[in-house]
Amino acid sequence: MTALNRIPIAERDVQEEKLPLLQVRGLRTCFESHYGSVTAVNELDLTVYPGEVLALVGESGCGKSVTAMSLMRLVEAPGRIESGQISFDGRDLLTLSTQEMTELRGAEIAMIFQQPKGSLNPVKRIGSQIAEQFERRRGMPHAKAWKLAVGLLERVGIPGAAEKAKAYPHQLSGGQAQRVMTAIALALEPRLLIADEPTTALDVTVQAQILRLLTERCRSHQTALILVTHDLGVVAQVADRVAVMYAGRIVEEAPVETLFANPSHPYTRGLLNAIPRGNHYSESRLEEIPGTVPVLGRNPEGCGFADRCQASYAGRLNQCSTQTPPTTRIAQGHTTRCWIYHSGDAQ
Repeated sequence: MTALNRIPIAERDVQEEKLPLLQVRGLRTCFESHYGSVTAVNELDLTVYPGEVLALVGESGCGKSVTAMSLMRLVEAPGRIESGQISFDGRDLLTLSTQEMTELRGAEIAMIFQQPKGSLNPVKRIGSQIAEQFERRRGMPHAKAWKLAVGLLERVGIPGAAEKAKAYPHQLSGGQAQRVMTAIALALEPRLLIADEPTTALDVTVQAQILRLLTERCRSHQTALILVTHDLGVVAQVADRVAVMYAGRIVEEAPVETLFANPSHPYTRGLLNAIPRGNHYSESRLEEIPGTVPVLGRNPEGCGFADRCQASYAGRLNQCSTQTPPTTRIAQGHTTRCWIYHSGDAQ
């Protein structure tokens, strides 16, 4: 399978010649539960460069949203970031004070949340919620800030933006609320944008509009975008690189064309095999990955995917069920966590 009809993004230098905007090393986020301390994000490493789109993909429950909230330092009790480093433009976010982190959010790092209505102030007009970004952070007079807010609503595809700016969140549809959250996130032109399922509630026309808006922002402002999604069709359109997440770990990472053409991890193969192809919708049954993502607190020993793995070598190696596979480099920019590659027995 290849990534077709991609939304064009900026020409980029070789990544090795660029300084990363975000480097995450050994990130571990845990939650207290009746099982004790359980790990939602486990020794996660990520690198994101200016002007690129990194897609973070996987099934629900794999740890994608917890990763996004960890990067924003918005994990609340009973959760906590237990260890690791989140370096943004050379600053370790985990060492910043609460006030310093508050000042950074919105201005330099912004997030489009998965549940937009829960993130909007229910007693403020949506235009005011956008305008206050300019008023508080830029010292802009209200009239000018309001005008910019209406302009942003127009850019994200809100019809009748001037009137809709006067509406309250409860008067919006789910798709409109998602577009408002996108406008708020883009308002201050952040250098890093984290989008958690930003197009889930949108119809296909508006979805394409939002994706184009986000990728154009990457091109024109060298904004880095981490796109959290389960939609591999969206990934094929917009991503430069893809990190596949399972049971709190990155199990494969590769340039998007490489991942679609030559997936290495059995979980990645399963995700790609579950995508409808061409016109084969009515007669054939889509392939599926048996079983479910491990429940937090009940992560199996060894490879977290071993019990669901349908590859021909599954269970053949004793390490699969007893030891966690290390990250193995199999090609330039392409890594995987699978014992078959680490053992040199790839098929």
